[in-house]
Amino acid sequence: MNLWRLEWLRLLRTRSWIALAAVFLFFGLLGPISARYMEEILRRFAGDISIMLPPPTPATGLEQYLGNVMQIGLLVVLAVAAGALAFDQPSERAAFYRSRVRRVWTLLAPRYAVATLATVAAFVLGTLGAWYETIVLLGDLPVGGMLLGMLLTSLYLAFAVAVTAAASSFARAPLTIVPVAAGLLIVVPLLGLIGPLRDWLPSNLLGSLVGLVVGVPPVEYLRPALVTLVATAGLLWLATLRLQRREL
Repeated sequence: MNLWRLEWLRLLRTRSWIALAAVFLFFGLLGPISARYMEEILRRFAGDISIMLPPPTPATGLEQYLGNVMQIGLLVVLAVAAGALAFDQPSERAAFYRSRVRRVWTLLAPRYAVATLATVAAFVLGTLGAWYETIVLLGDLPVGGMLLGMLLTSLYLAFAVAVTAAASSFARAPLTIVPVAAGLLIVVPLLGLIGPLRDWLPSNLLGSLVGLVVGVPPVEYLRPALVTLVATAGLLWLATLRLQRREL
């Protein structure tokens, strides 16, 4: 059976796509609602304490959505990607797969691509839900900024899956791949403490959706987008090289 078709069937059979879609859509619908009614929610639990928050804006709804989905949602992405990319665990399955291909890239490419496409599709679904709820509750959002922001954030998600691929070349089991990948993604924004690197980091793309909505010029995200593309390719090359040399 074609490996690309096999990977799609594996995604459907394991229902990983349901976990991705459910998490992103849940936070997509919840974010604008929580932004709209946050003051009322806090007052209900604050007792006699006076609570005053700035009036929510459309950007506030997106911030609530992204704040949740790029933490909990990203962990789900790493877990799904790790499950797909851990093809050397167990060793019996690894021997079966590797005996049927000459290059490990033949195994890695469909698994990376399908995991990335499923992740991006779930993100787009959640963002469309957030977009709709924001319009209903908080106001309109610029179409151009939303579409470009979705594209740039999707690029970061592809980078995150590539980080997971690289992590799978250092660890075999999904339970160890996920913390390695998460640790690497945490380190990336910390590099911003080095002044000259701050504007070049892939993590800057996480703020692109809100930034473009509030009027940040698109050119501000050109450098991190280029670095993210190069880093994604480099991580996939590293994963391929290490997995090709790994002994079963």
